[in-house]
Amino acid sequence: MSWNKDLVNQTEDLEPIMESVSQAQVRKRYERDGFVFPLQAMDATEVASFREQLEELEAGDSRTEAYLRGHSNWVFPFVHEVTRHPKVVSAVEAVLGPDLLVWGASFFIKEPHSEAFISWHQDVTYWGLDQESEVTAWLAITDVTRANGCMRFVAGSHKQALVPHRQTENEDNLLKYGQEIAVDVSEDDATDVVLKPGEFSLHHGHMFHGSGPNRSGERRIGLAIRYLSTETRPETGRRDYAELVHGRDAYGHFLTPARPTANLTPEGIASYQAIHEARYS
Repeated sequence: MSWNKDLVNQTEDLEPIMESVSQAQVRKRYERDGFVFPLQAMDATEVASFREQLEELEAGDSRTEAYLRGHSNWVFPFVHEVTRHPKVVSAVEAVLGPDLLVWGASFFIKEPHSEAFISWHQDVTYWGLDQESEVTAWLAITDVTRANGCMRFVAGSHKQALVPHRQTENEDNLLKYGQEIAVDVSEDDATDVVLKPGEFSLHHGHMFHGSGPNRSGERRIGLAIRYLSTETRPETGRRDYAELVHGRDAYGHFLTPARPTANLTPEGIASYQAIHEARYS
C-alpha cells in the first residue's frame, strides 16, 4: 500500500530557507511543504551553554535520562526557558497565530556509532488532541548531518490525512511506541534536514518524517518542542497540561504545571508524573 501523492503538491524547489526571513515567508513555505528550515535561534555562546548544562546533568544524576525523553521543560529550568525563546516563538506564531501554548519538549539523542533511529511516522497519531493546530520546533544542539542521522521530511505529506500506523518491536527505535507508518514511503521523496548548532526546523504533525542511525563519531543532540494554538483541546474527557508562551488563552482547555525553579525538584518531578499519567495511562 502506498500513500496518495496525488493529494499533495509535489515540490521541486526545496532549497533551505535562510536566516533573515519574514513571518510571511515562513508561513508560505510551511503551508507549501509542511516544514521550514534552517531558522536561527541560538548563537554560538547560547547553544554551547545549553549543551554544557545538558551534559553536566547527564554526568551527575542517574535519573536524568528518563526525564529528558519527555516533558523535560517541566523538570529543567534551562529547557523551560528555551521553549520561550523569542526567535522560536516568533517562527511558530507565523504558522499558528499569536495565541500559543507549549505542550512539551523532548530530547532526541543519538550517541556516536549508534544504531538508534526513528521510523517513518506522523507525530499527532498518538497525541490525543482534537485538531491539527500544532507545530514542532526541532532545535539542533549539535551539528545535525546526514552522517549522524538528521531528520528527513517528505514535502507535501502534511496535506495527507493520518495514515495507518503499526507498532514495531525494534529496541533501537527512539519513538515511545515504536510507531511506524503502515504504508510505503520512498526514500527518494525525502529531504535531509541538515542543521547547525542553534538552528531549528518547523514541521507539521501530519508530516511523514523519520531519521537514520548515527554513523559518525560525534553525538547528535536535538530538542523537539511541541506548540499548540490555544483553541486546541485534549480529546473528550481527557485532562492534559500546557503553558501559555505567547498571546492570550481565551479557552483554558489545559491545566498549567508549575514552572521548574531548579533541576529535578520534587515539584518538577510531580509535574512530570502528572503529565505522564494524563497522557499515557
